[in-house]
Amino acid sequence: MGKSNLKPIGDRIVIKPAPAEERTSGGIIIPDTAKEKPQKGEVIAVGPGKDGNLMHVKVGDTVMYGKYAGQQIELNGEDYLIMREDEVLVIL
Repeated sequence: MGKSNLKPIGDRIVIKPAPAEERTSGGIIIPDTAKEKPQKGEVIAVGPGKDGNLMHVKVGDTVMYGKYAGQQIELNGEDYLIMREDEVLVIL
């Protein structure tokens, strides 16, 4: 699904999570069952804001979010997270 087809409402954003790390910094390969859920990703769609407040994140930003933040969805074989802007911890 194209990025332009996703249109979140209110203060919600759509994030494409970064892929899980394949190796540790020491070079050890991490099996699929031991990989942690990534906590950063790229913003691919931003809602208009809520109650007249402007959104701080924009499309293309790389953000970090909490471990259990957002609602995970799958569209056309791609994983996405939909969350409120206030669940974003930092813009990288």
